[in-house]
Amino acid sequence: MLFSNNSRYSYVNSPLIEVICQLRFPAILSIGSTEPAQFQEVVRSDFPRYVARQEQQPLKITNPNSPQPQVERPAPITNHNFISTDGLWKINLTKDFIALSTLRYPSWEEFAQRLDKVLALFIQIYHPAFFERIGLRYINAFSRNRLGLQEELWDDLINAPFIGVLAEPDVDEKLTGKCALDVEMSLEENRRMKLHSGPGMLGDGKKDPEPKFILDGDFSVVDRQISAQRIAGELDALHDYAVRLFNSAISEELRNAMGPTPIG
Repeated sequence: MLFSNNSRYSYVNSPLIEVICQLRFPAILSIGSTEPAQFQEVVRSDFPRYVARQEQQPLKITNPNSPQPQVERPAPITNHNFISTDGLWKINLTKDFIALSTLRYPSWEEFAQRLDKVLALFIQIYHPAFFERIGLRYINAFSRNRLGLQEELWDDLINAPFIGVLAEPDVDEKLTGKCALDVEMSLEENRRMKLHSGPGMLGDGKKDPEPKFILDGDFSVVDRQISAQRIAGELDALHDYAVRLFNSAISEELRNAMGPTPIG
C-alpha cells in the first residue's frame, strides 16, 4: 500500500533532517518594498537572527509562439530570514509566502503550536485576504551506519514500491549507480503529493560519503481561497498523509532499529 495506517511513533534515532510548512498568499507588496520591521519585532524573542537574501527568479519567455519571442528576467525577490538562536528554526517571509522550518523536529503538536503563533502574528500585521496554497514537507534521510544496519540491503529496510528496481532479487544494489522514484499525484479534496525516494548523498557527499536513503514527501492543498480558519484542519489532513506514507515505506526491522515509542 502507498498509504498505510496512521499509527504514530517518536524515534530515538529519527531520520528527519528537515520539516517545512509553507503558506502562499496573494502578493503583499509592502513586504517586498520595505523591511518587515514590525514583524521582526514581534518574533524577535524567538527568532533573534535576521538575514535578507535576494533570490533571482527564473527567466520568463513572452510571446513564445511569435517569430521573435522575448526573454524577460523578473526582478529578484527579497527573502527575509528570521532564525532562532540555535539555528534550528527559521521563518522565511517574502511578498507572497511565509514558511516555518526546523532541522530538529520535536513533534507534530509542538511544530503546529509554533506555526500557529507565527501565523497569528503574521495575520495580525499583514491581514492577508486569504491563502492559496498550504504545503507540508517531510525530508527523511535513513543512515544504515547510524542505525547499526551496515550489512543490510535497502530492500530489507525499505518496502516496495519506494525502492523501484532495487526490490527485485536479481538486481545488485552495489552495481546500481542510481535508482530513484519521483511521483506527483492528486489526492482527495484538492490535495496533492510530490514524492522523491531513493538512495542518495547529502550535500553531494562532500562532508558525509555514506549514501542515505532519502524519503522526501511534499504534501499540499491548492485552492483559490483558503481562509485562515481552514488552515489547522488542512494541516492535520496533510500530516496524516505524511504519517501514513512513512509507515508504508519502512520495514519493521528499520522501525525497530530507530527506537520507536508509540504516541497516543
